[in-house]
Amino acid sequence: MISYRPFWETLKNSSESTYTLINKHNVSSSTINRLRKGLGISTVTIDDLCKILSCNVGEIIEYVDTDIQL
Repeated sequence: MISYRPFWETLKNSSESTYTLINKHNVSSSTINRLRKGLGISTVTIDDLCKILSCNVGEIIEYVDTDIQL
């Protein structure tokens, strides 16, 4: 499963906010909503977020293994 937990940490530690992403960088509010809900976003959007936040992909998304093996 892809998690956006790193995005929220990266955003928190940056000078940006969801407000500036939407109003200054033209990230749609529906994209922010998808990130909040853990829904899929495109690689183009991930690329845009990396450029805006000057970070690597791993600072936006992470893979979390949800298969529990007993």
